[in-house]
Amino acid sequence: MSNSLTLFTRRSFGILSRMSDFRCYSESGSGKSGSIREAGGAFGQREAAKEDEYFYRQQKEQLAKLKDTITDEIKFHEEQIKRHMEAIERNKKKVEEMAKEK
Repeated sequence: MSNSLTLFTRRSFGILSRMSDFRCYSESGSGKSGSIREAGGAFGQREAAKEDEYFYRQQKEQLAKLKDTITDEIKFHEEQIKRHMEAIERNKKKVEEMAKEK
């Protein structure tokens, strides 16, 4: 279970990094990408704004998914800590009982 959560988290970070790399290569507002942008003016600005909004929403969704994944992973590890603490207490009691029997 832990491995699958960690793998999913790594994939999420990979998606975010690829998305930011792609965004860096996009020439937003430069007038060099797409025929509408080449025309310039209001249409080019509108398309650039739409593209920026699209990437903003996409990144926001990915960050929300990443946050949920990390939250789930934290809960999982907290449960594991609780189980380990209970096991430690059980073993300490066994050791105390064994010491009393001697």
